[in-house]
Amino acid sequence: MKFFIDTANLAQIKEAQDLGVLDGVTTNPSLMAKEGISGEDNVINHYKAICAIVDGDVSAEVIATNYEDMIKEGVALAALDSKIVVKVPMIKDGVKAIKYFSSKGIKTNCTLVFSAGQALLAAKAGATYVSPFIGRLDDISVDGLGLIEEIRLIYDNYGFTTQILAASVRHSAHLLGCAKIGADVMTGPLSVFTALLKHPLTDSGLAQFLADHAKAAGK
Repeated sequence: MKFFIDTANLAQIKEAQDLGVLDGVTTNPSLMAKEGISGEDNVINHYKAICAIVDGDVSAEVIATNYEDMIKEGVALAALDSKIVVKVPMIKDGVKAIKYFSSKGIKTNCTLVFSAGQALLAAKAGATYVSPFIGRLDDISVDGLGLIEEIRLIYDNYGFTTQILAASVRHSAHLLGCAKIGADVMTGPLSVFTALLKHPLTDSGLAQFLADHAKAAGK
């Protein structure tokens, strides 16, 4: 399972990279705005800075919602770095754009996916990744992990190579649930990564080891 971090914060990206388990980055306009990144040149330079930190794919989202402008934006984004994956919304023109990008060898991430039918369309169009938002589904009392399970079944039935990128992952239970189902990728905040490190028996066990060592060394 690949671990992507969902942020535009360079310090957090570097921390995840230094941990040794980071496989990529996902971003969106909201995350860019959260970091105070605005203006075309600043956004482009920020994507370049992210690509300089990580070894894996970096999803960069188009702003346009019509086919022609999506193509224009996506081609420009893909030209920034070979790591760039063009992030396209699950709308009619988005599906058409994914098909175009796929035919040109440009990697894509179909975002804002909330149903198995949408995921099927994305795969048919040749998306590299599909991003079901499990946390946002949970917010409206719909089983987000259940959607991952449905998509996994459909993709396996027909041998689709589109990777399931579980998005809007809020906590370690989400992550582990996705891992059990067989999601190819999960993306979430740094807190999801670090939560996996924690267990009270690890903390108490380490404290006991150190105390025993100190006691033995003092004899």
